[in-house]
Amino acid sequence: MTDFSLASRVASIPPTIFSEMSSLAVRTGALNLGQGFPDVDGPPSVVAAAAEALRNGANQYTPGAGIAPLRAAVARHQQRHYGIELDPETEVVVTTGCTEAIAAALLGLVDPGDEVVVLEPYYDSYLAMIEMCGGVRRPVTLRAPDFRLDVEELRAAVGPRARVLLLNSPHNPTGTVLTRAELQAVADVAIEHDLLVVTDEVYEHLVFDDAQSTEGHVPIATLPGMRERTLTLSSVGKSYSLTGWKVGWATGPAPLVDAVLSVKQWLTFMSGSPLQPAVAHALDHEPDWPGRLARDLQGRRDLLCDGLGRAGLDPRVPEGTYFATTDVAHLGWADGREFCLALPERAGVVAIPAQGFYDDVDAGRHLVRWAFCKEAAVIEDGVRRLETADLSR
Repeated sequence: MTDFSLASRVASIPPTIFSEMSSLAVRTGALNLGQGFPDVDGPPSVVAAAAEALRNGANQYTPGAGIAPLRAAVARHQQRHYGIELDPETEVVVTTGCTEAIAAALLGLVDPGDEVVVLEPYYDSYLAMIEMCGGVRRPVTLRAPDFRLDVEELRAAVGPRARVLLLNSPHNPTGTVLTRAELQAVADVAIEHDLLVVTDEVYEHLVFDDAQSTEGHVPIATLPGMRERTLTLSSVGKSYSLTGWKVGWATGPAPLVDAVLSVKQWLTFMSGSPLQPAVAHALDHEPDWPGRLARDLQGRRDLLCDGLGRAGLDPRVPEGTYFATTDVAHLGWADGREFCLALPERAGVVAIPAQGFYDDVDAGRHLVRWAFCKEAAVIEDGVRRLETADLSR
C-alpha cells in the first residue's frame, strides 16, 4: 500500500485558522470580521499602472531579485521614511508578499536545532516555517491585557543555540506598537548575544496617533548597532490595501538579503511581473496614501471597539495594525475557538480564535481577534448583530 502520509516536516503543522474561519463565513453567510483583508482596493492610480504594465508587455519573467525600478523605489521608501540608506542592487530583494520573505529568510538563516526567539502571539506562518527549518521556537509572550514586552522574559528566552530573533511591530494580532525603549531592549539583547534580527514590518504605516509610541513605528534597524544584523521585511499589501497582489520585499545587509534570494529562487523565482512596476509607482507617487488610510482606519477601529464594548466584549484598543483583541472568558466559554465556532449561528459574524497563535495556550485560550479593515457600514452591521445576540455560554 502506497504511503500518502505527510512528510514529517509538515505533519505537525496545523492548517491555518484563517482558511477555516473564512470557509465558515462563506458556508454560513456570516460577516467576516476575522480575516484581515480590506473591503476596498488601494489607489486607483496604482491599479491603473498595473493595467498599463499588462498592456505594455510586462508579462514575462523579471530578474529573480525583482525589477530594478521597484528595488530602487523600495530603497527610496526606506530612506525617505526612516533615513535608512540601501544599495538597491545588493540590499533589496522583491518577494511574493511578506509571507514568502518570512519563509525564505528562515529557510536561509536557520539550521536544524537553531533556536528562534519569537514574540507570541505570532502570525501562524512563523510557526510553520520554524518547524519546516527544524528550528526550535523560544516564545516571549506579550501578555493580556496590555500586551507589552517583558524584557526579563526576553532575556530568559535566549539560550546558547539562539540564532535569530523574529520580531513583529506593529504586532499582529495584538495591535501593540513597540516603543523605542522596548526596541532598544531588544537591540541590547541581540547585540549581547550576537543574534540576527528578522523584523516583520508589514503594518509599518498603520499606526494610530494615540499610540503609546509617540514616534509611531520605529524600525529596529535604525537603532545603533542594529543595521548590520537586521533583515527588514514588508510589503505593499497592508499599507496600500492590495493584499491579493502579494508583492513584498526584504532589505538589509547584502549577506542577509543574499540568504533570502538563495531560497526564494527555488520557491517562486519571481512573480507578479506587471504588478512590480505598479508597486514602484505606489511607493514613489502615492507616498501619502498609507497615512490617509491609517487615519481612516483609526475611525473604523473606534467604531468596532466601541461596538464590541457595548456588546460586552471589552476590547484592548490597538495602537496599530487593523486588529482588536477581546477576552471571552467572562462569558463562560471554555476557549475562543468554541466561541468563534458558535458565533455565526449566534450573531451571524465570524472572528478568529487566538489560541492557535500561542505556544503558551493558556495565555491565549480565551482571546479572540477582530478585524476593522472593513467598510464602516459592514462594521456597523457586525456590531449591531453582536449587540443583539446572546453571546454568553
